[in-house]
Amino acid sequence: MNQASKSNAYIVVLGIAQDAGYPQINCEKEYCAEAWENSSLQKNPACLAIVDPSTKEQWIVDATPEIKNQLYQLKKISGSNKISGILLTHAHIGHYTGLMYLGKEALNTHKTPVLAMPKMKLFIEKNAPWNQLNDLKNIKLVELNSNLKINLSNKVSISPFLVPHRNEFSETVGYNININDKSIIYVPDIDSWKNLDFDIYDLIKKCDYAFIDGTFYDQNELGRNMKEIPHPTIKGSINLFDSLAEKDKKKIHFIHFNHTNPVISNEKFGKKNVLEKGFSLAYEGQIISF
Repeated sequence: MNQASKSNAYIVVLGIAQDAGYPQINCEKEYCAEAWENSSLQKNPACLAIVDPSTKEQWIVDATPEIKNQLYQLKKISGSNKISGILLTHAHIGHYTGLMYLGKEALNTHKTPVLAMPKMKLFIEKNAPWNQLNDLKNIKLVELNSNLKINLSNKVSISPFLVPHRNEFSETVGYNININDKSIIYVPDIDSWKNLDFDIYDLIKKCDYAFIDGTFYDQNELGRNMKEIPHPTIKGSINLFDSLAEKDKKKIHFIHFNHTNPVISNEKFGKKNVLEKGFSLAYEGQIISF
């Protein structure tokens, strides 16, 4: 569904780009040029909101550098920009640095719950300026455990699960978000679909929606050593999941697009090369309600 419910909990996509957004800083390539001139084409870093109208609570998955714009967009949909809590995936810049806006220089929040895995929690506790948020009680850190369900409300629960992804400063998790017994999988960052502790095919078959890493379209677009920044490409994932039933392929929504990825700058390319193959692309403002 693409309309917010007044009673049922729902998901809102607040960002679809890689950590640095689109267009990316100092990008003068053709695929960025139009977006610099036309703000309607610009995209925020990947982020989901979980909204439960019955309790008037809402949570965001990851605090991006564009959190202020994303909360403004969320208010247009839900009627509120209040944050009941923040779920973090890992310690790369597009996924936690928005926490800075909770400090005394900006919102000056009081004990906003920030849910994080043990290493991510320790990273915030031990490193400035993030530990000041904890010391001044702008945030309240809540430790998560892999595969352990936490109820956010009567209708919403989340379960983090570990995924491989560089992990220079923290572990990385995806989330299984359950709303009214429906399941949304969110994995914006992962190194590879190989050697996982779980069966990715089984996970997709059992869920209702799967928002997964689509950072790069193929291995040739960046002009850098891709081994330094491993991600499964959209092209590779399409080949990997091509054996799935049509209904399962349609569940897969690629997200977290780098500025070089043609699906973020070229709608026709995305439709031809992804949608026509039976897969889906996340888009900002997308609403999923059950």
